[in-house]
Amino acid sequence: MEPDQLLFEDSKHPWEDLGEGVRRKVMSYNADVMVVKVQFELHAIGTTHQHPHTQVTYVASGVFEYTVDERTYTIQSGDSCYVPPNAVHGCRCIAAGVLIDIFSPMREDFLP
Repeated sequence: MEPDQLLFEDSKHPWEDLGEGVRRKVMSYNADVMVVKVQFELHAIGTTHQHPHTQVTYVASGVFEYTVDERTYTIQSGDSCYVPPNAVHGCRCIAAGVLIDIFSPMREDFLP
């Protein structure tokens, strides 16, 4: 990791607009782990998908209906959930907010 990658200063990095009320910032990462901030407008959908990465999601703000392998949970600020590799998952925002996703290994598909 380059020295300037050791610190991620949020205010110096723009959001990536994913469309339909969702945007993200890839934050700190190396080959083993990646932290990503995802902002949702009210009623925005995190499309159902799966990937081989282990994921932990932390709710920084807002309220979400979060589905993992056909089980749906309501999670809110301060809650977190574990998503096993290859689990089908997605969410629906029921109060605008921000999720912090941690992936292992890093998501190469999120890099430019």
